[in-house]
Amino acid sequence: MDSSNEKSQQEIVNQVYDYAANLMVNEKKSADETKNLLVSEGLDAESASIVVNNLQEQIREAKRERANKDMLYGALWCIGGTIATIANLGFIFWGAIVFGGIQFFKGLFSSLSNKE
Repeated sequence: MDSSNEKSQQEIVNQVYDYAANLMVNEKKSADETKNLLVSEGLDAESASIVVNNLQEQIREAKRERANKDMLYGALWCIGGTIATIANLGFIFWGAIVFGGIQFFKGLFSSLSNKE
């Protein structure tokens, strides 16, 4: 009996997090709007704040990881294109160089804008 009760409580917690994540990510609601909607759905204010704060941290971490990947792959493309061009393989790999540079700086700017 205790195990099924814990399972149903975990399902409720998952539903709350899914609902809040949908509000913040898909519907672009602010943290305050999301908290207010959670409270209006019956969650107490403290729990709503905890849920929103946890989601904000997860969103920041996901953006940070994405920015790091963009920088890594952008640098690899740019450096690879530069090396292939310098090696004089008969082609100038401008596409790889430019694409890599753009992707790298996109990741860099994203990383800098997500710092607190």
